[in-house]
Amino acid sequence: MPQGGAAARIAAKPQDRGWAWMVLLAAVLLQGLTLGFPSCIGIFFTDLQREFQASNSETSWFPSIMVAVLHGGGPLCSILVKRFGCRFAVMLGGLLSGVGMVSSSFCKSISQLYLTAGLITGLGSCFSFQAGVTALGYYFVRWRTLANAIASTGVSLGFTLWPLLSQYLLDEMGWRNTFLIFGGILLNCCVSGAIMRPVQLASGSLLQSPKPGEGPERRAEEAQLSNGASSPHPELQQQTRRTACFQMLQKYLAFDIFCQNKGYQIYTIGVTWMMMGFALPHVYLVPYAIQNGVEERRAALLISVIGFINIFIRPLTGLLSGHRVFTGRRIYLFSLAVLLCGLSNFICVISAEFSVLIIYCIILSIAMSGIGALTFQVLMDVVEMDRFSSALGLFTILESITLLIGPPLTGLLVDVTSDFHYVFYNSSFFLISAALFMGLSFCALEKKNKLKEASKVPLDNPSRYQYNEMPTEPQSESQSPPAVVYITSI
Repeated sequence: MPQGGAAARIAAKPQDRGWAWMVLLAAVLLQGLTLGFPSCIGIFFTDLQREFQASNSETSWFPSIMVAVLHGGGPLCSILVKRFGCRFAVMLGGLLSGVGMVSSSFCKSISQLYLTAGLITGLGSCFSFQAGVTALGYYFVRWRTLANAIASTGVSLGFTLWPLLSQYLLDEMGWRNTFLIFGGILLNCCVSGAIMRPVQLASGSLLQSPKPGEGPERRAEEAQLSNGASSPHPELQQQTRRTACFQMLQKYLAFDIFCQNKGYQIYTIGVTWMMMGFALPHVYLVPYAIQNGVEERRAALLISVIGFINIFIRPLTGLLSGHRVFTGRRIYLFSLAVLLCGLSNFICVISAEFSVLIIYCIILSIAMSGIGALTFQVLMDVVEMDRFSSALGLFTILESITLLIGPPLTGLLVDVTSDFHYVFYNSSFFLISAALFMGLSFCALEKKNKLKEASKVPLDNPSRYQYNEMPTEPQSESQSPPAVVYITSI
């Protein structure tokens, strides 16, 4: 069967087995290369300050832009996934990431790093990561919670290995040669993308890889635009363009879901607020430890401790949250993890001794395991899977705004006060307030829906009135999952 000019092999297999586990392995590698990568930036913080004579605030813009674009490029990734499929988006992201880091090794100013390592590498990581998450959602139905938890261990591996590798290469070769090597490592995202075969239902309806410019939605848009262009009335043309623009925003940014789905609305606002403080310890923990007399190698080890513990805790969190007891209650586990993450920051305020910082990293890593394993699972719970890509786009672009401004504003506060304690005070405030907002809001929403159900005649499908998860298994006459076919170019 030809696919894009290349021969293809079709093999009918159900989801949750077979090639799906190879895709899961690729997703583990992807998350380690993308989400795990920013964890090592703090290692270079002091060297970049010396190289470019930059302040804390100026230097912190570099990782902030990278992380913000990584999360905020969701709408662009949604467009790529819908037009070209997950495989193309992942491989394009790997290419951009590699080019960005290679270019960064030749930068002559901190502002050039904003463009190369911040924008280009961040955008490439966004394409690879988010398209990989979307592909994973298509390949797994019954074991989706476990698959997401296992895939998130890639972040833990990245948190463990990137700082150790970064410190070694920095000591041996300097930051420029290290960035050059990083560019080659990030190209492995292309290998992971090649593994992610396009998924098709046995009935022939394509889930992931529509041909460019085809499909009923695309044809409808083109017909609308062509009708408007052929109309002799300028007002009608303008109205048609506005309608088409609104439909595009609704399609790729899920504004309709945000307005109509209260669960998605609360969750998006809560996570967006949480991100103001979530990234602060990752950026400033190493500089804080070094300033308080901790040796550079031991300071780099702190981030690796967080990642190492995450490797074991995240799968356990995924198994725990996948139990039927927590069906519809995963948001409360997530809120509890965010609350613990916020409270743990007060340990750094008490003391900056290495032994105390190790205890802090252990508690922080446990909390981060819950956040990392549940973030996208909760999002899949509150929106339908066929709109997940669009919902993920709006979700990530909103949180990217706070990820962008959080570290530089805190860095400015540190520059003014010369006190790193404000980093952890700020982080605790945003995390604790976000946890309370999400937990209490979902509790109130659940009570409201129960009262509404009690006042009405029972319906065939009462779960449609609840905030909790959408059906994870396809609706069909039989209970077994539908067969899918994997299309692989030869």
